[in-house]
Amino acid sequence: MAESVKPPPQTDTPMQSVVFFKALADPIRLRIVHLLTRQDELCVCHFVQVLGLPQSSISRHLSTLRSAGLVSSRRDGLWIHYRLAIESDSPYAGFITELATLHQVESILADDMVRVQQISC
Repeated sequence: MAESVKPPPQTDTPMQSVVFFKALADPIRLRIVHLLTRQDELCVCHFVQVLGLPQSSISRHLSTLRSAGLVSSRRDGLWIHYRLAIESDSPYAGFITELATLHQVESILADDMVRVQQISC
C-alpha cells in the first residue's frame, strides 16, 4: 500500500513576505513608499497635497503600511511624520532600493516627485 503524503498544516499567521507585498500591491501605498524612498520623512499633509486624496484615505493607507512594517511614524505637535522602516540589513531592503528608480518608467511616480518638491506646509 502506497504511503500518502500529508500537506503541511495551514496556519493563520501570514508569511511576512506576503504581508509586505500585499501592502505594496495598492497603487496609493506604492506611491507613498516611493515618495519615502526619495524623501527622508514626510508628514500626512505632504501626502495629501502630492496625492490629492483626503487625509482620512492617506491615514488608512499609512496604517496598512505601518502594520506591515514598511513605515514608522513620529508625532511633532499636531503633525505625524512618516519614514521608511526597512533597515539596510532587511531582506526587503534591496527591493525598496529598486522602488526608488520606478519614477524612471512610471510617469505618475515622476509627477509625484515633482509635486513633493513644490510643497510647503
